[in-house]
Amino acid sequence: MSDLVHQLMRDRYGEDAMPASIAWSPLIEQLLTHRSVRAYLPDPVTDEQLAAIVAAAQSASSSSNLQAWSVVAVRDPARRAALAEFAGGQAHVRDAPLQLVWLADLARLRRIAAQLERPSAGLDYLEMFLVGVIDAALAAQNAVAAAESLGLGTVYIGGMRNRPEDVAELLALPEEVVAVFGLCVGTPDPARPAAVKPRPPQSVVLHHETYSLAAQDDGIASYNRTMAKFYESQQMKVHGTWAVHSAKRIAGPESLSGRDRLVAALKARGFPLE
Repeated sequence: MSDLVHQLMRDRYGEDAMPASIAWSPLIEQLLTHRSVRAYLPDPVTDEQLAAIVAAAQSASSSSNLQAWSVVAVRDPARRAALAEFAGGQAHVRDAPLQLVWLADLARLRRIAAQLERPSAGLDYLEMFLVGVIDAALAAQNAVAAAESLGLGTVYIGGMRNRPEDVAELLALPEEVVAVFGLCVGTPDPARPAAVKPRPPQSVVLHHETYSLAAQDDGIASYNRTMAKFYESQQMKVHGTWAVHSAKRIAGPESLSGRDRLVAALKARGFPLE
């Protein structure tokens, strides 16, 4: 393992949880350097960069080629500020020069069926909503890889689900279209560099032939130790281990930042979710 590969693997897993060996390519090298960027220069994302990012997004797989997703590019400062408020006051949503709001979009398919005078009752089912969400996620991850290859930084914004009705009104979304998440895009501020956040050992997420919860315990204990070092190095005020931090995030509806009412919000947005 070369010095570069060793460093990237250590950053991603910590010294004690690195795979003993790994296949390598320039793409894998780029993916392993991914980090969430929350500090940006004011430099705009150009139309040419945006076109490349969207082309990469459209190159992702789509279930049955239904293309049940869309994205809204938001550059207007006032609109970005409103989105930041809806997302829980996240300053980087306001400050990043481009916010991409990724949408599960069933309205286009409904309209196509109506124009063809064909039924579209299949869109009423949870399966089709999941298709829209999955399509949007696959497209967005391609977009992130493309943006990073152009020297840009990104961070996903799940807070777009905090107040979905407000986001829909701001972006003029029709029924059966909902924001799944946002994505800040811009040139990272070199004065405030982002760090690579470690991931759990592969033994936590990789199962061979059958699934096992018990087999994950040692890896989670190792990850708690790795994340404790990361929290300390980044001067993050996280109390307790990664496991404790995660348990707090799932404790109850009060820990979901308003998303506990997401089913009601989706139904109000025209998704029957049968």
